[in-house]
Amino acid sequence: MNTSTDRSAAARELLDFYAAAGVDAALGEVAVDRLAPARAPSNEVAAPHQGASSPPRSTELPRRPAEFALTPAPASPDIAVMTARETARSAASLDELRELLARFEGCALRTTAKQLVFADGNPQARVMFVGEAPGRDEDIAGLPFVGRSGKLLDLMIAAIGLDRTSAYIANVIPWRPPGNRTPTPQETQICLPFIQRHIELVNPDVLVTLGNPSTQTLLGTREGIMRTRGRWFEYETGQRTIRALPTFHPAYLLRSPSYKRLAWQDLRSIAKVLAGA
Repeated sequence: MNTSTDRSAAARELLDFYAAAGVDAALGEVAVDRLAPARAPSNEVAAPHQGASSPPRSTELPRRPAEFALTPAPASPDIAVMTARETARSAASLDELRELLARFEGCALRTTAKQLVFADGNPQARVMFVGEAPGRDEDIAGLPFVGRSGKLLDLMIAAIGLDRTSAYIANVIPWRPPGNRTPTPQETQICLPFIQRHIELVNPDVLVTLGNPSTQTLLGTREGIMRTRGRWFEYETGQRTIRALPTFHPAYLLRSPSYKRLAWQDLRSIAKVLAGA
């Protein structure tokens, strides 16, 4: 049995797991071998020399290793949501909102993502598309919908005469969740005030929610995308009412291309509204 080979294979598997989970940075200055066998504490006590008094015991506590250094406890979810609401409300422009989001520390996703993925396209556009969260390609580029699903979205909007100069694109969650996992309800609620303010500032005539998560989050419905797609909703900003239409997320259409026919019907509805029909 080759112990060295087994440990190397185990280490590679551990690194692969960390990479899939989105871990790409070390937190300690000194590497820690997590695969090394643990050493049992010694119970032996050295006997003092004959005729000599025992040395005084030190009362100083051992120092905590660097890799176990204490970090400040994160704010509770309720406090984080309240802070997000106050912060988002204070943004008077999209540039201010972006800067506030870049400095916001209430969502742990910002610590695992490479960068903030704010938006792409024309903020003066009449139609705004909102998905759920960025993936790996978006995290690298810093722009929403640039991977395979982004290419399909470009084809979808091109079919009704739009491109990224005449449409605006964002996500409910502006940071990539580790390993592209589904955002937790707490993460969604913390990020919700920012996308709500984002929509208010863009003030589109038509809001298109891409997929079930963004539809349920923004339109306050518990129905699935099969029931909501193609139906017009009213989205209230507090200043005006925006017409909103749910449709399939491009990533879903890549997995289930048979639903592209229904997505095309939704796109035609969007085009009619934009044309004033």
